[in-house]
Amino acid sequence: MSTETESGTYPVPPDELQRFGGLAREMSGLTVLFHSRIAEQMGVSATDYKCLDIAMRVDEPLTAGQIAKMSGLSTGAVTGVIDRLEKRGFVRRVRDPHDRRKVLVEVTTSDGHKYEQLFSHLADGLAEVLTRFSPEERAIVERFQRTTVDQFRREAFGGLEER
Repeated sequence: MSTETESGTYPVPPDELQRFGGLAREMSGLTVLFHSRIAEQMGVSATDYKCLDIAMRVDEPLTAGQIAKMSGLSTGAVTGVIDRLEKRGFVRRVRDPHDRRKVLVEVTTSDGHKYEQLFSHLADGLAEVLTRFSPEERAIVERFQRTTVDQFRREAFGGLEER
């Protein structure tokens, strides 16, 4: 197996692929558990929390259809997510000012800062980890992570646009 990079393609020995795969699985599992714990502390399900996270990472309110596409959930499932998030005060439905027929999901700011303490230690931990790598090494790690994220995005959402 080989991987294409900016400067070429290099062979990947099976033992190296296995090590990286094992690390990826462990990180994935820990990430799911961490976010499940955060969701529980916020009083929502992990799915609801991740949909809220999607809505919080964009600059403008989203439609339910956009959240469905970005999350990989059905529009029916997203309607339930929005209902629950709205009930807890995390989002509200608003009319699109450019097309009054559309309903947008807007993140409310009232509770947003209330949960920042759940994440603040992560930035400190990340900074501490990054100090162990030179700027050049961080650039390589960032390229690896961006490439991995792109691959996961294709795997996660491949074929969903055809639904």
